[in-house]
Amino acid sequence: MHLSKFRNQHINEQMSVDDCDDVMRARKIAKINKNKCKKTNTFILSNIKTVRSICVNNGEPYDQDRNMTKSQKHFDIVVCHLKPTRPAKCHYNGKKLNKKIIIKCVRGFPVHYDGDIGHCEN
Repeated sequence: MHLSKFRNQHINEQMSVDDCDDVMRARKIAKINKNKCKKTNTFILSNIKTVRSICVNNGEPYDQDRNMTKSQKHFDIVVCHLKPTRPAKCHYNGKKLNKKIIIKCVRGFPVHYDGDIGHCEN
């Protein structure tokens, strides 16, 4: 996954929990194939420059077997979870959290969102 794909799938500065359906559809990430919806997708409420800084100087090694990096600071994120619906219609519930995030970096750029750490819901 290169930077523009990571940005499309995981960066959205202005998103609210009620935007999951629209954003997932508009960015064409809701459908895995004709009959299957993506179960979960996380959006980082920040800009790509700030998220990239995790790869450069604001992150620390995490799960070194898989070459992941953990952010030093917490980020607001919106996690979109698939509602139980027919496969043809992908509908999501959003939840806003504040957590440290785990990403994979390649040559100083984020390429994969792996998860989050922390217990700071808001």
